[in-house]
Amino acid sequence: MTKILFVCHGNICRSPMAEFMLKDRVKKLGIADGFQIDSAATSTEEIGNDIHSGTRSVLRKNNIDFCKRAARQAVKSDYEKYDYIIAMDSANIRNLHRIFGGDRDKKIYKLLDFTEFPRDVADPWYTGNFEKTYDDISVGIEAFLDKIHR
Repeated sequence: MTKILFVCHGNICRSPMAEFMLKDRVKKLGIADGFQIDSAATSTEEIGNDIHSGTRSVLRKNNIDFCKRAARQAVKSDYEKYDYIIAMDSANIRNLHRIFGGDRDKKIYKLLDFTEFPRDVADPWYTGNFEKTYDDISVGIEAFLDKIHR
């Protein structure tokens, strides 16, 4: 089983969007049984809060199932639990190194580093552009699946 943890700053926008998008994609590919997918934050700012309304809206628009959930912060034990820890931006990477005490097993990646055009996934909390975030995450997920599954 491949265990994946998506991470963003607050765990209410990008990382849960990626979590539910990947769950949907592997389900449609018929390979969902081979994956455990979750998401977390690097900060404590949104702990306990549900997914942002903009994320819910873009997931609904694209017919992607999601459920009510509570934001949580990544913890040191997550490093051992997951095979891939996929961050949305460079600041998340720095914070994950702090939380985990480094990346000795090279498990931490930035989502769009799997693509031809590596960059950060912009935070729609600040940009307001949840559609652009959805598009970037979609490209990143396909590139990630190409790397690990095909």
